[in-house]
Amino acid sequence: MAVNAENLEQLAPGFGARVVDSFRRFFDGDVFYSFRRSPITIVAFVVTMMLFFASFLAPWIAPHNTNDVASLNLMNAELPPAWMEVYGVQGSAEFPLGTDNQGRDVLSAIMFGMQISLLVGFASVLLALVFGTILGLISGYVGGRTDAIIMRIADVQLTFPAILIALMIDGIASAVIQGAHGAEVSFVVLILAIAASQWVNFARTVRGSTLVEKNKEYVQAAKVIGIHPIMIMLRHVLPNVTGPVLVIATLSLALAVLTEATLSFLGVGVPVTQPSLGTLIRIGNDFLFSGQWWMTIFPGAALVILVLAVNLLGDWLRDALNPKLR
Repeated sequence: MAVNAENLEQLAPGFGARVVDSFRRFFDGDVFYSFRRSPITIVAFVVTMMLFFASFLAPWIAPHNTNDVASLNLMNAELPPAWMEVYGVQGSAEFPLGTDNQGRDVLSAIMFGMQISLLVGFASVLLALVFGTILGLISGYVGGRTDAIIMRIADVQLTFPAILIALMIDGIASAVIQGAHGAEVSFVVLILAIAASQWVNFARTVRGSTLVEKNKEYVQAAKVIGIHPIMIMLRHVLPNVTGPVLVIATLSLALAVLTEATLSFLGVGVPVTQPSLGTLIRIGNDFLFSGQWWMTIFPGAALVILVLAVNLLGDWLRDALNPKLR
């Protein structure tokens, strides 16, 4: 039977009313009130959404498909932005922000490159969130030797910069899988490297929240009636630690995008055939002092705006979900 708006109400009586009530509670709640009272947050949200839509809709709205090598024309290489004339070469309206040394439209390359950067960022943060949350729950709830081992590993990792951890993991993985399939798994290796450098923040935060929650009465009551510890962690403790985790995930997304850009700038990130923002900046950097500044300035500006907007949203979310910081 097809589910539509009419029989959905028959299958789940009151579903529509509950949805409307949920939206009403959200728009009347403290979080949305804090959002609409912060002009900076509204601007950051609008900019973030614009960048997200521009990147993920790039295959349909970008002026050119920069991932299609066959469509590139070297005769269009190193054209300046449309409103400029450099060394006697006038820009073209076909390439609003100019072209790079391979004839790729810089605007289109930024949109496709941002898509790759965000995909790597989202995947790595999600992996770090899941892994770190699980370890944090186990460490805080079980305690004892298990807690000591997990936290000592986390302490050791914190002594190394995140970029160094990512570089080490990426180098080891690349050496192990070097060969015909190296380029195919480079994205997976990059995601694993970034996630491995970020799980500690999630684990330590979840552990601290779990230590507080496990001593509360509702957890003690669940223990008394014989609920399995795993179910207590998942059903009772986990929902009460999601607030700090959400804030860390938002801030970690900006850090993951920066880490990916750094690795790609150093030449150990995504393949050159599918350049991210970091790769575009590295390519343009070689031509910066030759006068073709647009190749690196525009991708760099896009990276700065993206990271800044996401960080501003993370800062607002931290304040909105923590009454003590309001």
